Amino acid sequence: MSKTIFGDLDALLQHTDSKFSLVNIVTKRARQLNNWIRVQQLPAADRREFFASEPLVDDKDDINPNKPVSIALDEIAEGHIGYHRTKEGIK
Repeated sequence: MSKTIFGDLDALLQHTDSKFSLVNIVTKRARQLNNWIRVQQLPAADRREFFASEPLVDDKDDINPNKPVSIALDEIAEGHIGYHRTKEGIK
C-alpha cells in the first residue's frame, strides 16, 4: 500500500464489510498504537501496564510515531488486523 494517509479505499474495504466498520477498526487500533507510543517515551521505571501493542507493519524502521492512524490503515491493508462482528459491536 502506498504510504499516504488514506491509501486505496478499495483495498482497505476488502478487509472489512463496510466503511463504518473500517472507521471503527482504525479508531480502536490507532488508540492502541498511541498508547504504545506514549509508553515507549516513558522511562523504564515509570512504565505501567497500558492497553497497548506495538505496530504490526513489516517495515518498522519507517514508522512515524506522530501518525498512529496511518500506521493502523497500513496494518489493515496488509491484513494484520482482523475482526468479527457481534451483536454488541466490533470486538
